[in-house]
Amino acid sequence: MAQQGILIVISGPSGTGKGTICRELLRSNPRLKYSISATTRKPRTGEVDGVNYIFVARDQFQAMIHNNELLEWAEVYGNYYGTPRQYVLEQLQNGYDVVLEIDTQGAMKVKETFPEGVFIYIIPPSLDELADRIYKRGTDSLESIKTRLNCASVELAQAQNYHYVVVNDQVAAAVQKVEIIITAEKFRAERNTDLIQNLYRTRCS
Repeated sequence: MAQQGILIVISGPSGTGKGTICRELLRSNPRLKYSISATTRKPRTGEVDGVNYIFVARDQFQAMIHNNELLEWAEVYGNYYGTPRQYVLEQLQNGYDVVLEIDTQGAMKVKETFPEGVFIYIIPPSLDELADRIYKRGTDSLESIKTRLNCASVELAQAQNYHYVVVNDQVAAAVQKVEIIITAEKFRAERNTDLIQNLYRTRCS
């Protein structure tokens, strides 16, 4: 029977490079699965339904809430975001590690259900660098950019509720740090109780 997978929750202010880090993790680790969030926001240029997000109408999302089909959900910047429950549970049971890239509000809801998860907060080298990244991204209106920057300082205070904080100054270095965290978590004693018990039973039989 496969060992239970680890739920890895990655958060951080908009523009910190969370998505890039997740893509690099998935590219190098075939045992890692990415949980695609459902959202009511409109697709940005280049985004594909079912790849970047599951884009749904507002009434569809509300039905998912009503039917308890979401592991967590939150309203962010006027749009709903949520994590489909069934996919995550199935992958974990099959021994795959699952990455959730979600906001802090949703992450804390997941933490209530999965306290054994690994919660990682990505931060920029500085707020000036964060502002520069968001402007260069060119996917948000000026009003949206201003809102995101105003929220960044508040969101950074949530880092203390996570297990780890990783500075994304260089993507490759940040990815390596996250990989080290995941590897270390796999060796925690509480994740290997079956292995320990099996060894004990073998010795005593």
